[in-house]
Amino acid sequence: MRELVYYVAVSLDGCIAGPQDQFDAFLVEGDHMEGINEEFGDAIPTDIAAHLGIPQSGERFGTVLMGATTHAMGLPAMPSPYRHLEQIVFTHRELPPAENLRTTTEDPVAVVRALKEQPGADIWLCGGAQLATQLRGEIDRLVLKRQPLLFGAGVPLFAPGDYEPEPFAHVRTRTFDSGVSLTEYVRER
Repeated sequence: MRELVYYVAVSLDGCIAGPQDQFDAFLVEGDHMEGINEEFGDAIPTDIAAHLGIPQSGERFGTVLMGATTHAMGLPAMPSPYRHLEQIVFTHRELPPAENLRTTTEDPVAVVRALKEQPGADIWLCGGAQLATQLRGEIDRLVLKRQPLLFGAGVPLFAPGDYEPEPFAHVRTRTFDSGVSLTEYVRER
């Protein structure tokens, strides 16, 4: 069965973006990039991967899920940022048609449960915090690219809420000289 993987960069203070949704402070150069790009090449925008010569096999991820704010970060330059994947944007906004991209107002939990029943590679939860919170109970695996910086405020990994603790087991951590660490957890069932 396909897994829902929340693969995301996060600051030391638990933010996936700064107070104005900025994410450009995250390190995109350094010794961490080669290892991360090799394993998670499917999570790089199609045009950027092509420009850098990074293969995108579709073996790791077959589908990417985004909220409207996450998708809008690439607009207008990249209306279909991950054309190599099935892209689903959860939004009530009207978006122009784009290659391999669909928008929906459907319940994200119902969509994910249906996707998990289909054959294929894993499902990547790209962001943001509101969507991650809605899908919290469906997340099978967390892969956090912990960045050595503090935003002080911003978009949290999950939106604040009153919910029960959900245990995850540590799978691995890989630390790079750049200060970035890649940590993976799997949901304890």
